[in-house]
Amino acid sequence: MANQEMIKEMHQAGVHVGRQKSSTDPKMKPFIFGLKSNLQIIDLEKSAEKLSVALDLLRKIAQGGGKIIFVGTKPAARKTVEEAAKRCGQPYVTLRWLGGTLTNFSTISKRINYLKDLERKKETGELKKYTKKEQLTLERKLAELTEQLGGLKNLDKLPDAVFVADVKENEIVVKEAKIKKIPVVGLINTNANPTTIEYPIPANTNAASSIKYLVNKIAEAILSSAAAAEEPEATAAGKKA
Repeated sequence: MANQEMIKEMHQAGVHVGRQKSSTDPKMKPFIFGLKSNLQIIDLEKSAEKLSVALDLLRKIAQGGGKIIFVGTKPAARKTVEEAAKRCGQPYVTLRWLGGTLTNFSTISKRINYLKDLERKKETGELKKYTKKEQLTLERKLAELTEQLGGLKNLDKLPDAVFVADVKENEIVVKEAKIKKIPVVGLINTNANPTTIEYPIPANTNAASSIKYLVNKIAEAILSSAAAAEEPEATAAGKKA
């Protein structure tokens, strides 16, 4: 039996409201409870069960010090996803996903390092040794790279998992993760195919309140697990001292 309190919270957040009946993906039918005003109603018991399974995976990754990329490129998700990722120290993408971020990570990694180098040069005043024209060019490059890769600066290797706030919206991310055999946790509305990812969470991906509730649940799980992993290390260090 799924957690009734969680189901109540999901309902209040509007997680149960799916898309129009005409856009339903046939493979989402097991997760649909019924129909109201031509909108599919998601079965929140199944959503809660799928969320619990996904949280177990993310907790294990966080306990091992792994990295999870948060992806939320649609307007309703951007702010929530960025804030949640920052809160738990994870990389994120909230604007445009750069093709090859996972499948051509060596190139992306070089660009991230270049971004960090430009930031360092700006902070130390090293940019001032260049001509005004060169400084302007480098400042523009810094702004461009910050917009594209600013959320990935703490990603020094391929992530251990990817979270997407809307599977349908982020099909390229899902495809790249599949190629690299990286597990994907994703919010999936009634118009998408849940079999494209390993950890689908049936949910309303249009309402900011629904996305916020679920993303915060994920962030809380990661934070608590990371903190729990640090406690034994701190205790061991204290004993040695």
